[in-house]
Amino acid sequence: MDITVLAASGATGRELTRQALERGHTVRAIARDPARITLPDSPLLTRIAGDVNDPQSIAAALQGSKVVVSGLGQTGKAAGPVLTAGARAVVAARPQHIVWLGAFGTGPSAPAAGPVTRGILKLALGKKIPDRVSADAIILEAGGCVFHAGPLTNGVLSPNRRTVSLKDAPRSIFPVPVSRATVAAAMLDEAEAAQFGGIALPLGK
Repeated sequence: MDITVLAASGATGRELTRQALERGHTVRAIARDPARITLPDSPLLTRIAGDVNDPQSIAAALQGSKVVVSGLGQTGKAAGPVLTAGARAVVAARPQHIVWLGAFGTGPSAPAAGPVTRGILKLALGKKIPDRVSADAIILEAGGCVFHAGPLTNGVLSPNRRTVSLKDAPRSIFPVPVSRATVAAAMLDEAEAAQFGGIALPLGK
């Protein structure tokens, strides 16, 4: 399968790329600076320059892509609604399937997260939350799947990992962390065989 990874130089994007290659997929890895995609060279891997704030570069990078998975996040250096810009650029390319990374406790998953998680997110993300909500809405309207993950860690792939729909979200007073490896595996499962659509939750420490 051909998979395009957006934001492949970030921590989650690199894990998405690494696991996709490990599964035998052909991967187009997009990053503003492709040299920062610090993975071994592979005949299955193509590094491509693309900046979500430059829609033309993303359009060129995504040309012909059928499946797009995104590890795009909000860094302290990001200026403006970077997630919304990325979502619009991806949807404009009209891939057949989009798997997007979101945050549990924002937008549609806010009620399930509870007041403590929502309060922590408000402190951590502040004015960046509307950008997340906007981007998610764009992807969902286009028929994509958005994975609302808890706080991301650099832990190993959970042996107990599972994915549930939003209606089956477990109740917890405090945010439940999940490793990037576990999130990447769940997103790639969805890329390979679309099962959820809408909002999905990757679980497993």
